[in-house]
Amino acid sequence: MTVNIKRLNASQADFDSQLATLLAWDDSVDHQVNESVRHILHEVKTRGDKAVLEFTEKFDRLNVASVAELEMSQARLRQALKTIPEDQRVALQQAADRVRDYHERQDQKSWQYQDEDGTVLGQKVTPLDRAGLYVPGGKAAYPSSVLMNAIPAKVAGVAEVIMVVPTPDGVVNDLVLAAAAIAGVDRVFTVGGAQAVGALAYGTETIPAVDKIVGPGNIYVATAKREVFGTVGIDMIAGPSEILVICDGKTDPDWIAMDLFSQAEHDEQAQSILISPDADFLNAVETSINKLLPTMERADIIRTSMTDRAALIHVADLSEAAKVSNRIAPEHLELSVENPEALLEEIRHAGAIFMGRYTAEALGDYCAGPNHVLPTSGTARFSSPLGVYDFQKRSSIIGFSAKGADRMGRVASVLARGEGLTAHARSAEYRIKND
Repeated sequence: MTVNIKRLNASQADFDSQLATLLAWDDSVDHQVNESVRHILHEVKTRGDKAVLEFTEKFDRLNVASVAELEMSQARLRQALKTIPEDQRVALQQAADRVRDYHERQDQKSWQYQDEDGTVLGQKVTPLDRAGLYVPGGKAAYPSSVLMNAIPAKVAGVAEVIMVVPTPDGVVNDLVLAAAAIAGVDRVFTVGGAQAVGALAYGTETIPAVDKIVGPGNIYVATAKREVFGTVGIDMIAGPSEILVICDGKTDPDWIAMDLFSQAEHDEQAQSILISPDADFLNAVETSINKLLPTMERADIIRTSMTDRAALIHVADLSEAAKVSNRIAPEHLELSVENPEALLEEIRHAGAIFMGRYTAEALGDYCAGPNHVLPTSGTARFSSPLGVYDFQKRSSIIGFSAKGADRMGRVASVLARGEGLTAHARSAEYRIKND
């Protein structure tokens, strides 16, 4: 079955409306899902461990007497690390080392300075006390997500990282547990779904409440995270995976086709877009897509994704390609061109930018070093990748000297009285020297 990819041309009068239609994605929450999640969260908030046990039995078919039985010991995590195949253990460790090295460079320090009056001003950077990490279980088990979420938290200095991961029918993924051991996760509970999010947000008799919840999940998990935001922080509301490739037409079309597949295989809603000034190259990539698709294990998912949401976009030149890319603000952006550094200057919005023909986006998912938790659905216009800074908060430091309080108190007095806030003004005026 031939896949026919949507074709767009930036020179067409209706290009903007066609692009808007292509990018449209319905992120509204299903009413039934919303009601179900709210019920689960209320039960966990009001009934704690008992509710967690009931929902775990209902959804994961696990019947245990206490939530304590759902906790994995550190010894169990270390055992998983020992028992996985050696090549997986080595790969996990190499990936973790690179992720840690990259994120250590993001670590922000407190700072202070003194002005001419002797007043001290600054910023105190403090890690969160406790972070919660949601990790999908069952078929969608992603040890790479454990590394990408837990390592920045530990680099930031978070004292306790609590991981929750569902184990339907008691099936445990040792690769996920091994990743938790390498990343330094402190506690692991085999709880999933909205009930796990609720337990992390509100705390139960056994599972401690956290300050922030990060990590991917299904629609119930995403909806639960949206609901508890405000009680706790969250990383982001993630949409489907996206890749946008800008190519000058000189990269092997098979490479580009497979790069597009790398996101399309996530799910049917994933979006893969290729932009090029070379129309013949767009044709060559479409030929590669149809040639390679039958060889893919997840061919059905890829076919649906490519048919429904992919696009091949013809532009006049690479500069116009950059303008279209900035309009899209993709999660992943590959600059598969001769001189990516030059084109980089024109890129303003992207979650992660992959430079040159040899930089496959897939490397970023696992072991390049930068975080693979990235803004989707155009939110790269105002959001950033997950990082150490997401697990730190900043407090302003203000320490006036007597001279500074006198000088700036006069300023505050004028502004406060201008706003009609007399107590503010008098509070500042008490520190003003009488002339």
